Amino acid sequence: MKEEAKNRKKAREKQSELKQMKIGLKISDNDLNIKIRKIKSFLEDGDHCRIIITFKGREMAHKEIGSQLLDRILEQMADCAIVEGKPQFAGRNLSVGVRKK
Repeated sequence: MKEEAKNRKKAREKQSELKQMKIGLKISDNDLNIKIRKIKSFLEDGDHCRIIITFKGREMAHKEIGSQLLDRILEQMADCAIVEGKPQFAGRNLSVGVRKK
C-alpha cells in the first residue's frame, strides 16, 4: 500500500503543469522580452504554457494587432517551442498553447 502511494506521488511530480502568461495589447518591447524569457524558463522546466493576449475596451475592434503580437512572440520562441494548435479567440482573449521542442 505504501509503495503504491509513493509511485502515485512520483507520477504527480513528473507531470507537467500548465502555466499561463497574460499579455496586454499595449505591452512595451522590454516588458515583452521579459515575459518571453519567463515563458522559455517555464518550458525548460518541462511545463506547458498558454500565452493569452487580452483585449480591453476598444481594442476588440483591432484583433489583427493582437494576432500580429502573437505572431511576433511565437517567432521569437521558434527555437525552443512548438505551438499546440491554432490561436483561438475566447471572449476578450486570444490564446495559444506551446510546449518544449
